[in-house]
Amino acid sequence: MATYNRAAMQYQKNAVQTASPAKLTLMLYDGAVKFSNMAIEGLHEGDLEKAHQNIIKVQKIIVEFRSTLDMKYPVAKDFDVVYDYIYRRLVEANMKKDVEIMEEALKYIKEMRDTWKEVMRLNNVT
Repeated sequence: MATYNRAAMQYQKNAVQTASPAKLTLMLYDGAVKFSNMAIEGLHEGDLEKAHQNIIKVQKIIVEFRSTLDMKYPVAKDFDVVYDYIYRRLVEANMKKDVEIMEEALKYIKEMRDTWKEVMRLNNVT
């Protein structure tokens, strides 16, 4: 089992190191969705530490997205507004341990991910 885990971790490391910037962005969105789902699961289970740790992971991803925006493009300002809103909702979901707020944040994250996937598809980016 340990050999399998090492192989899986090496595969994942290689996938990240060889991915295009567009694919890395998609991987971050996928991570945000995964961690959001894990946080929601933690909230449903009453495992507040699990919820907290996963919400923090999502917040870090949103901070990363915001920090890489190139503000010379008008659309970046629109993205920043959405990221700011998602981030504030994540903070609120974590403070209140509120499933509904977390599900709302997840909905917006999924919409952003799906938009990014469509941009990649339209531009034939892999």
